[in-house]
Amino acid sequence: MEEVAKLLNRMVKEEVILDYAVFGAIAQMRYTEAVVTFDADILVSVSNPEAIDILGPLYEFCNSLGYHPEREAIRVGAWPVQLIPAFDPLTEEAIREAETGDLEGTPIRVVRADFLAVIALSVGRAKDFARILALREAGSVDDEQIFVLADHHGLADAWQKFLVRFDEA
Repeated sequence: MEEVAKLLNRMVKEEVILDYAVFGAIAQMRYTEAVVTFDADILVSVSNPEAIDILGPLYEFCNSLGYHPEREAIRVGAWPVQLIPAFDPLTEEAIREAETGDLEGTPIRVVRADFLAVIALSVGRAKDFARILALREAGSVDDEQIFVLADHHGLADAWQKFLVRFDEA
């Protein structure tokens, strides 16, 4: 993951992306027990989010450094890395509010636990609900934090349905 962090920081420095934050299973591992994952999901903020080929310049930059596409990802060392442009106000805020951690001396930005939970809530797959439950069980986030952020992003009803579904109301 250190090589991924170095690439992401270089992309910011060279203005290929404006900012980034690790999310998904890799970010979850910062807050809970280890989980199985096959790739690294990275939210990215770009200067031209309306572009038709929003990822083209990112892939070109990575290719110029020897990081080549592999299915829907870019291979960076041992990791397939999915670069996912921020797709709504929630993911844009998640990038802005990301925490900076340290990975063997290399800074890496990681989505906060409350944002991980609410992004998972917004997507709503079974594995996303499992992520929310794991974050809550680990004590990384509490229901009030989730509610406040969910309500701010128009997801209060989704949160209430989650609580009812999982007998937590």
